[in-house]
Amino acid sequence: MAGLFRQSATDHCRLLDPGAGIGSLASAFLERCNPRDLNFAAIDVAAFELDGLLHAELARSLSRWAAHAKLTYEILCGDFIEQAVNRVQFGQTHFTHAILNPPYKKIGSDSRCRLLLREVGIETVNLYSAFVALTIALMAPGGQVVAIIPRSFCNGPYYRPFRDFMLARTAIRHMHLFDSRTTTFKDDGVLQENIIIVLERDAQQGEVTVSLSTDDSFGDLASHTHPFDRIVLTDDPERFIHVPTTIAPNAIDLSAAVRYSLAEIGVGVSTGPVVDFRLKAHLREMPGPGTVPLLYPAHFRGLSTEWPKLGLKKPNAIQRNTETEKWLYPNGYYCVVRRFSAKEERRRIIAGVVRPGAFGGAEVLGLENHLNVFHERKQGLPEALALGLAVFLSTTAVDENFRRFNGHTQVNATDLKLMKYPSRKALVALGEWANRKAIAPTQTMIDDQFIRLTE
Repeated sequence: MAGLFRQSATDHCRLLDPGAGIGSLASAFLERCNPRDLNFAAIDVAAFELDGLLHAELARSLSRWAAHAKLTYEILCGDFIEQAVNRVQFGQTHFTHAILNPPYKKIGSDSRCRLLLREVGIETVNLYSAFVALTIALMAPGGQVVAIIPRSFCNGPYYRPFRDFMLARTAIRHMHLFDSRTTTFKDDGVLQENIIIVLERDAQQGEVTVSLSTDDSFGDLASHTHPFDRIVLTDDPERFIHVPTTIAPNAIDLSAAVRYSLAEIGVGVSTGPVVDFRLKAHLREMPGPGTVPLLYPAHFRGLSTEWPKLGLKKPNAIQRNTETEKWLYPNGYYCVVRRFSAKEERRRIIAGVVRPGAFGGAEVLGLENHLNVFHERKQGLPEALALGLAVFLSTTAVDENFRRFNGHTQVNATDLKLMKYPSRKALVALGEWANRKAIAPTQTMIDDQFIRLTE
């Protein structure tokens, strides 16, 4: 992280370290401050640390650099968010450098923290993005920010205001992606991928360097440079931040045939409406009188539906009554996608097909909340279209494309809605091809057929 700072025009460095701990990051930065590297006439360090038990060690960490540079430092206790908001409100935005590993914790929508952030125009849902946003707000023009954070801010509607805030005020210079989710944040149980991001305040956006390593040993470091329109697509209203891991464009990028929105092909996507813990009294282990099928991700394997499923730890049925009726869909063909998948899985988007013949004469179905459901105005799809969507979403090209902007365990309906798709006609043709197969198509067969249809 310290190695990602560039020499700046200023000879007076004002370094900010929010959540400094025992001073590891600030010390790494100060180690670079010498006449042969980052050369400053004077250095001021502001180290914020809420835990008073760490202050003595933090002071020792910072003081040992006093002999190597004209260094002054202050250790600030108390809440960083409250103090940073006050500084922004009083115009104390003069830091030239910042290095941070912020805390990870969700922020309540009506919490004091959320209200404080709103006072300075910051709307976000987690402490890590709040720390980064406030750090940006405290930087002088040209100020450099290096942060190690989870990657969940790159996509999804909840982080859209944070992305807007960051992109409006900074240029992204570098992103480093850790391929392993289990090392850098292992003590915090964070399920997202981890990323180091380098930002420059009030700078002109140019090309972005993207590097990748398996873990923090950097033994297999690889690096490429990309135009910014590969990082944030020019026609993306949500401003998802993509992290390409190869220099070659993805097959989806190269295909002129994959250019339609779901709205343009007449399909919608929603999360499954049955939230099981809210309807617990109406759930049944197996179908019986007055019940209808209830479908979870475990009921789907490839393009087939297995229901009811013996030995499943989840219920197979739900009572149909006045309390559950509004959450049920008409029986029909639907394409479904699991809402949760880990990056270690073979595919991030795991698609299946609801086949109405699997449920006897059931008029309606329960689709549980851990599924995303493709539909036409809450009705079923034509069989070939449902199959075609599932096949397309199962291609290697879609998987590679999705991994560029999604770095956590959720596959949100918003992500699926903002993706580009082949035409409805091409999807139907893909479904008809799959329907003609006597056995389930292999990954190679799916990828080859997708290429043929979209060339």
